[in-house]
Amino acid sequence: MDHREHPRRTPTRWRFTVGAAALAITTAGVAGLGGMAASAAVSARSHAGRAASEPWAHAKTVGFIMVGEESDEGYNEAVYTASLKVKKDLGVKTLLAANVPETQQVTTVMQQMVDQGAKIIFATSYGYQSYAYAFAKSHPGVLVLHQGGTYTGGKFPPNLGTYFGEAYDPVSLGGMAAGAVTKTNKLGFVYAFPIPQTVDNVDAFELGAQSVDPKAKTYTVATSEWCDPLKQKSAAAALLSQGADVLTQHQDCQSTVIEAAKAAHAFVVGYHYDAEALDPSGWLTGSVWNWAPLYESIIKTAQAGTFTGSKYNANFIGTFKSGDNPLTLAPFGPAVSKAMRAKILAAEAKLKAGGTIFKGPIYCNNGKVLVPAGKTATPAAINQFTCFVKGVVASS
Repeated sequence: MDHREHPRRTPTRWRFTVGAAALAITTAGVAGLGGMAASAAVSARSHAGRAASEPWAHAKTVGFIMVGEESDEGYNEAVYTASLKVKKDLGVKTLLAANVPETQQVTTVMQQMVDQGAKIIFATSYGYQSYAYAFAKSHPGVLVLHQGGTYTGGKFPPNLGTYFGEAYDPVSLGGMAAGAVTKTNKLGFVYAFPIPQTVDNVDAFELGAQSVDPKAKTYTVATSEWCDPLKQKSAAAALLSQGADVLTQHQDCQSTVIEAAKAAHAFVVGYHYDAEALDPSGWLTGSVWNWAPLYESIIKTAQAGTFTGSKYNANFIGTFKSGDNPLTLAPFGPAVSKAMRAKILAAEAKLKAGGTIFKGPIYCNNGKVLVPAGKTATPAAINQFTCFVKGVVASS
């Protein structure tokens, strides 16, 4: 999800994949006539009428637009992997576009997808937000889903939805793993922009680390890019030179940071995608997107003609508590002890029961109160945080 603010200037590459046609026809005998049959007929006509009123009902073509490479070992690869599962599970035709910048070009790509028959389009980068909303308004017969945004324009258009997951909960668990293995009490965090979601993740990571190592501090470097390997390499080197022995990141692509940690014999906590294979011995755990169940639920709702007015025709956020968070805890690496694994899983269980890492008192690193003692921050408040917590050391 990333909340993106700056466009990329990379060429668009198209990937068109077609799933095998899948049409399930079920027949059943009628055990009676009269009122039961009449009631069933009325119900069927009612459902058919509603479905017919939603142009994307029975949609057979779905588009996915990505801001980066589908092989980035990160944010975009998670989207790509999920799109393949959607094609396999639902038998729909999928249109995939990679490296589409957060500019008017996304509008062109959406139109091209519509011209290819797409009735449902997933615009999966935060910076697509304004273009997605405008496209939905000008194309009432197309269902547009935006990943990571929040629609604030009043009543939701019937053909628009936003969706995401609470990222900071699983990120805090990765912080616990980092706090458990650090010898220097210094953790490194490479991030892109100081926007609320990134701030939340840095804060949650540090608070998770503090829960097992009160002396742990998280040192940060901003790259001002969602995927720039050269800047990531420089940022990782700066953090390692300061003594960080665990690295993590909030970038679209994570292989550069993982490789830097591996070369320095440091540990790593992943984000977006399970990249344990890049450094099996240094991998601790991470937060990984499992988008397929959510994508498929949205598509099935649309195909049934029941999208408008549904929970997806809104700003949908999956959470640990509700059991539908698309961001999940990654597998543990060998450096995480059995005892610490049990502690992390116990913390995860508390989060799923409605707990939060943002329980006061919590202070900003400038000394101001972020969450008062005895208070628990609400999701709405957390999504407005702009300060790093005490223990986070921001680069100058």
